[in-house]
Amino acid sequence: MSDEILYDRDPQYIPRVAAVHDMCGYGKCSLTAAIPILSAAGCDVCPVPTALFSAHTRYTVFTFHDTTEILDGYLDAWRKENVELDGVYSGFLGSADQVAIIRRLYDEYPHALRLVDPVMGDGGQIYATYTPELCEAMGSLVDGADVLMPNLTEASLLTDRAYPGQNISDAQVNDIIDALLLRGAKNVVLKGIDRNDGKIRNYVASAISGASGKQELAHDKLPFMTHGTGDAFASALCGAVMAGRSLGESAYIAGEFVRHAMESTQYQPHHDERGVSFELNLGELTGLVRR
Repeated sequence: MSDEILYDRDPQYIPRVAAVHDMCGYGKCSLTAAIPILSAAGCDVCPVPTALFSAHTRYTVFTFHDTTEILDGYLDAWRKENVELDGVYSGFLGSADQVAIIRRLYDEYPHALRLVDPVMGDGGQIYATYTPELCEAMGSLVDGADVLMPNLTEASLLTDRAYPGQNISDAQVNDIIDALLLRGAKNVVLKGIDRNDGKIRNYVASAISGASGKQELAHDKLPFMTHGTGDAFASALCGAVMAGRSLGESAYIAGEFVRHAMESTQYQPHHDERGVSFELNLGELTGLVRR
């Protein structure tokens, strides 16, 4: 089993991470989660907004603005100002053409970690604004990803297989992980497996060890679900990685952060629609940097 440290952090240095994600005016997800969570973990967050939403797509009514046409100029300005990056964390995309924007960041910042949350859907359903072309383009980011963080729906899309439902066997987990590693991911974190036994499981594996050497990280399941936990998990995992923690430890930290945040969330009005409230738990991530 390999559990390497992907980022060797200088305790006096604040790493700079481009967060390539959408922005929702209402609803706890995407940049609304990534900016505070990564900041709490001691990162300088540089947003690259891929779309603007009035609210996330689980609401009946929302507005959607694709920002593709402004992004090349946006990154041109960064280069003119000699912006440097230590990580590129990508999530929700507004169009298939935005994959080229992420590729541009990879080309211009070859030493930056590639942290890919292939946001496409959940519970066997693809998100409302996603097209087959966008899902296919998202798949091209698997090859070379330092960390790939799909849920089971996204892993199924990336490996061209039917969604199997949440209660999958260990052999099925291994098969999916090995298929993602075969597509070129250096490390995979398969998140959110629910076997109806009171636990939520995440699995961590590397190209070095393969699925047979995976780590299983189990967290107590709460008796309710809410929106945005995947984005909160991915953002916390990225923050822990950039804080110098190993990938396995980072995935465990992220899982516990989400569980604790959900415990706080249940007392908030409309949490089943708005999403996970993590504000009271950000100190867990700030503590990573102080230690």
